[in-house]
Amino acid sequence: MIVFDLQCGPLGHRFEGWFGSSTDYEDQQARGLISCPMCGTGDVSKAVMAPAVGRKGNQMVVPTAKPDLSDHVPAQPIANTPLPPEAVAMLKAVAAMQTEALKSSKWVGEKFTEDARAMHYGEKEVAPIHGRATFQQAQELAEEGIPVAPVLVPVIPPEEAN
Repeated sequence: MIVFDLQCGPLGHRFEGWFGSSTDYEDQQARGLISCPMCGTGDVSKAVMAPAVGRKGNQMVVPTAKPDLSDHVPAQPIANTPLPPEAVAMLKAVAAMQTEALKSSKWVGEKFTEDARAMHYGEKEVAPIHGRATFQQAQELAEEGIPVAPVLVPVIPPEEAN
């Protein structure tokens, strides 16, 4: 993983971006997938940043003065901003479609990766399933050519439902 300091052009908001490599950053930037989390603009570039250089073990840490933030533009609280009605309608439609799709799918819980592999390799009858998998497990399944997709709206396992 590599962390870049990023900055939006219009307002100069600074934020971090985590990428698998410099190439991943360049690819996402070229495809227009990077935007400022504070104002939403896609006009984003790498900000000037100092390299992370570790200090020698025999050096003392000298406290530094707090930075002057008097000219800092406060970020807009995204969590408290209401969604536009179009976004609410879209999320409701996605949730309804997912609910319908899950009706014909079997909950397998923690056995998801095991069952998905067994079906893929012909050890078990193929059937639509859903369950739990870590990001790492889902990535391994995808690398093996096993089709997986995350559910977009969180699912409550049957044993945890009221």
